[in-house]
Amino acid sequence: MSPRVVLFTRFPESGRAKTRLIPALGAERAAQLHRVLTERTVQAVRSSGLMLELRTTGAPTAAFEEWLGRLSIIDQGEGDLGNRLSRAGPPYPTIFIGADAPDLTPAHLQLAAHELQNASAVIGPAEDGGYWLLGLSHPVDAVFEGIEWGTSSVFGQTMDRLAAARIDPVLLPKLADCDRPEDLARWPGLISE
Repeated sequence: MSPRVVLFTRFPESGRAKTRLIPALGAERAAQLHRVLTERTVQAVRSSGLMLELRTTGAPTAAFEEWLGRLSIIDQGEGDLGNRLSRAGPPYPTIFIGADAPDLTPAHLQLAAHELQNASAVIGPAEDGGYWLLGLSHPVDAVFEGIEWGTSSVFGQTMDRLAAARIDPVLLPKLADCDRPEDLARWPGLISE
């Protein structure tokens, strides 16, 4: 069975999206960048041929449909990121992604789906110490518990949780996230001046 790709994103509201980039871009341009990154990610999933589910926050479903078209859209709900990821997992297999990796391609997603056919987990490490993709063939709730989300230790802590569950994940290529002002120079054409 092909995995679902569950994309976690927020509505691109000025002052609420890409807040770590506001000092460098201003609130409106940071929100514009988030809009572009989400649209690129949705297009990559659509081009991969995999089923897409959006897990959203920041606006009603209708606002996301007006922006991105008719999709499977579910509100993320309350709790920390670990709680929200855990709730979004079933039915498995599931591939979790965010909208922060500008270099994500359909081929990355297809590779993850292919590897997940014979593995319990796949993970794509991010250069900042997090991950840009996590795929699970079955529930591994511990993988979302006690993680220091938004820090450079997310990947290491996740690998520790997988090891404790006796899972040796398939490692995907390392990609970079666009989260911090210093990341912007890598992708100068993402948003217009």
